Amino acid sequence: MDLLNTLVDKGLRRELPTREEALAVLATSDDELLDVVAAAGKVRRHWFGRRVKLNYLVNLKSGLCPEDCSYCSQRLGSSTGILKYTWLKPEQASQAAAAGLAGGAKRVCLVASGRGPTDRDVDRVAGTIKAIKDQNEGVEVCACLGLLSDGQAERLREAGADAYNHNLNTSESTYGDITTTHTYADRVDTVTKAHAAGLSACSGLIAGMGESDEDLVDVVYSLRELDPDSVPVNFLIPVEGTPLAKEWNLTPQRCLRILAMVRFVCPDVEVRIAGGREVHLRTMQPLALNLANSIFLGDYLTTEGQAGQADLEMIADAGFEVEGAGEVTLPEHRVTSGGGCGSHESAGCGSHESAGCGSHEGGGVCGTAAPATPTVSEPRTDLVAVRRRGAGTDLAPNA
Repeated sequence: MDLLNTLVDKGLRRELPTREEALAVLATSDDELLDVVAAAGKVRRHWFGRRVKLNYLVNLKSGLCPEDCSYCSQRLGSSTGILKYTWLKPEQASQAAAAGLAGGAKRVCLVASGRGPTDRDVDRVAGTIKAIKDQNEGVEVCACLGLLSDGQAERLREAGADAYNHNLNTSESTYGDITTTHTYADRVDTVTKAHAAGLSACSGLIAGMGESDEDLVDVVYSLRELDPDSVPVNFLIPVEGTPLAKEWNLTPQRCLRILAMVRFVCPDVEVRIAGGREVHLRTMQPLALNLANSIFLGDYLTTEGQAGQADLEMIADAGFEVEGAGEVTLPEHRVTSGGGCGSHESAGCGSHESAGCGSHEGGGVCGTAAPATPTVSEPRTDLVAVRRRGAGTDLAPNA
């Protein structure tokens, strides 16, 4: 297919595809899907080999959020039945992080619900970062705390944070349909602040909220322009009690096309499969490792994920290897220049989500047993289970 040959050549050169080419990836047929995965896999392997980076979420403060993000189980007025608790103490967060690190994670993502941190909250998180780094040499720490005020990104960097997550989530033109309590520009501003402070920028999207192909291409092109080091791709989990509870729009095939499009547009960044992989990719998860080079291990913020050991077995069975703590994730040109996802010169990135670190509140989950004979057209609501273990509970975490 000439399209795929062109996209591979551009990906190896970090050249931006045309919008028409990106849209054409999303429009490919199921008969062409394996060809699409194979082509995007060439680009992934060129920049990242067969390594898979593992990340681990710690939900520092769950629920109680004043924002109205339609996808989020922690939103204002949520009736989802999730765990609700205020700030974990540094030692509690460090203990939670240790489980993920023992399972092979090299980055811990510290998440707190809310519009944004107060200066006292930043002090709390600084203490947590210190506790985690004192106990785990070489660990990466990413913070996801919402909208940042002036000077807060610098304080997080001084405290030892390596990265900051703030997702764009959807296209600018449709953003107001998803959230009304803050703006798309607020998200851009926050991660621009983080980038300017010397934090590694992490910003991604949520697919499956009823957006068009054009919306998906718009947000991914915006991300390329903003130039984050990592792009989490979330697949909406329609959690009961949220406004998007009935939006079951994704199939495994569409998820693979979306990941392939992201890889072609942002060839040399860490593309992370975030919330929703278990629910929407299901048995196609190993195939998605040919497109993304990063995943979350274990549970998500408010929902349960695939068993940590199953994640490790999946990676090995698919012929990939867990990225070691001493290995550098990004290609050398990104590490040395700070430049990014293409040949442009601009840097920065942007978003906020009261979900966390690239995993929206309804992040992917496993739960009750599947029906005996599920059909392709039926929503897999059986795969959604509220998290009842790990951070904020007395039960051992899944890692």
